[in-house]
Amino acid sequence: MIDNPCILNDVTRCIGCEECVAACKKINGMPVEDGPPRLGHSKDGLSATRWTSIFRRPDEVSVRKQCRHCFEPACVSVCPVGALIKTPEGPVIYDKAICMGCRYCMMGCPYGIPHYEWNSINPSVRKCILCYDKLKSGEIDKPACVNACPKEATTFGSQEEMLAEARRRLAAEPEKYIQHIWGEHEVGGTSVIYISHVDLGFLAWQDKKYLGTEPLPDRTWAALKKVPLEFLGMASFMTATWWVIDRRMRLAAEAPGEKVTEAPETTEDEGGER
Repeated sequence: MIDNPCILNDVTRCIGCEECVAACKKINGMPVEDGPPRLGHSKDGLSATRWTSIFRRPDEVSVRKQCRHCFEPACVSVCPVGALIKTPEGPVIYDKAICMGCRYCMMGCPYGIPHYEWNSINPSVRKCILCYDKLKSGEIDKPACVNACPKEATTFGSQEEMLAEARRRLAAEPEKYIQHIWGEHEVGGTSVIYISHVDLGFLAWQDKKYLGTEPLPDRTWAALKKVPLEFLGMASFMTATWWVIDRRMRLAAEAPGEKVTEAPETTEDEGGER
């Protein structure tokens, strides 16, 4: 598997066929869903069982949406149990076995990518992992979504190669593209980048000016570093509360069964004074 893998999405080439969606579902063993979006889907079609989707704008422009695999992912920084992991090669993956379903990652991601398994009896958060396991094992040489694209609207290679290709296309046809590479600098850079003929600010939840180029963990660390102390403080408080309540309950249970023993009355016959 190459280091710093990257996907380049060229919006001008996407025809909205959803072959990438079908390929993603197949390789990850997810169910095929027909009809309207089910519980847990966002408006752009993503869900716990749909890790990539085609967002169709009113102007008939189709834009593929998936996890950006940020260089410094906010989802990883906010996860209190380490279920989300930034791999040495680059993709952001997760360990379902230790996910406790707190959904902090859903709140932390600026792109609205992670989704919760609302219909599962053992729910966790799910999202695109860039086919990490299969790429690392050599089973495939590029993500399934890239292989499936009939128009090469999505291309795979190293970060350096994809940035170079994006710049080449922008320079070759300046009238065709907005001269910007989305994901090159946003939130510190991402492993899924875009070039387009329409503004892609709508891909983020927040206003693009607010999103900025600074990695989100840098902004949130001031609050997050206090989380362990807050957990410890809450645990101590709950333990003390339990002890007090338990003691009161035990005393209350013992009270009705208590017998009052009266001291014997002393008489003169026993040698005492009345």
